[in-house]
Amino acid sequence: MTKKVIYPGTFNPITKGHRDLIERASKLFDHVIVAVAKSTEKSPLFTLSERVKLAKTVCAHLPNVHVKGFNILLANFARSEKIPIILRGLRAVSDFEYEFQLANMNRRLLPEIETIFLTPSEEYAFLSSTLVREIAALNGDISAFVDKPVAQALKEKFSKRRRS
Repeated sequence: MTKKVIYPGTFNPITKGHRDLIERASKLFDHVIVAVAKSTEKSPLFTLSERVKLAKTVCAHLPNVHVKGFNILLANFARSEKIPIILRGLRAVSDFEYEFQLANMNRRLLPEIETIFLTPSEEYAFLSSTLVREIAALNGDISAFVDKPVAQALKEKFSKRRRS
């Protein structure tokens, strides 16, 4: 039996913290799907296809990692992929309550699903996509927080917004 896991998120944008968890998961599991959620509720800065492309670029060095976009309920996506394990990251105690609710709801929707949690490396424990977007929007240096292609995409996105 191969061990497979889904690591879902909006990845808006994908950060070095996300990459850290993906790399670590790729050592624990035979197959990792980075599942990029459409998430219209969060009004993402990048389109789904842009976020998938950036995630594929960041994960290109990991042969057992595949990136897929999805726009359905996570439990249904997990069922369609036949993967009963969801990986979630916990940065701080404040994340736990929300993640605990999600894990229990997913189990309620799909009883065979299990959620496991990984904490990021200490150097990324504070990092969030929201903070990265805010720094990038104000033309700050985000090179320590995201890979070069992501930094370039953010620069281009905010450059277009400043011109309009």
